[in-house]
Amino acid sequence: MLKAKFAGAGAIIRAVESCGDSIVYVPASSLSEIMAFLKNAPEQTYDYLVDITAVEYRDPERPLEVVYELFSLQRRAQLRVKVELNKSEDLVVDSLVPLWNGANWLEREVFDMFGVVFTGHPDLRRILMWETYEEGHPLRKDFPLRGRFSRSEQVRQALNANPEAHYSLEELAIADVYHEVPADMRERLARGERDKVPDPESP
Repeated sequence: MLKAKFAGAGAIIRAVESCGDSIVYVPASSLSEIMAFLKNAPEQTYDYLVDITAVEYRDPERPLEVVYELFSLQRRAQLRVKVELNKSEDLVVDSLVPLWNGANWLEREVFDMFGVVFTGHPDLRRILMWETYEEGHPLRKDFPLRGRFSRSEQVRQALNANPEAHYSLEELAIADVYHEVPADMRERLARGERDKVPDPESP
């Protein structure tokens, strides 16, 4: 049905069955239009975006795949949609946040780990690594197992990232190992917590 629906738009769509799963490959240029159809068309109703991830294969000639898992709650049907991106070009695809708000953090994770840029995303920044992380994208095949920097340099960068400027002590989840945190960082954390307490004398 997808092939017939979008044939006039020049979208090259191919469908395969693998291990009982239905997989549809769509071009990046038509992703938003096709996904809107899959979500809203009465005969499709893939209204639940389960996940977004990416796959890179060891073959350097094989494209990187952005993978979308869709589910129709009404029809109890599952569909996997893939977009192939040439690794010799910019890894860019439309954001699906306008269709599914739940795509927000999922796209940020793929951006963080693989370097895929989602155009139109409202807040595209790292979500697993810290914002000043400069080593690249850890799930790419060309990423060194030990990282691009030495362990001491990684620690230095992490400590200089001032996480207390962005997270509370609870969010950092270091309460159980607080005594192992460097003294200057403990002081910064404590100062940050004190600054959050409202002044009872203030209006």
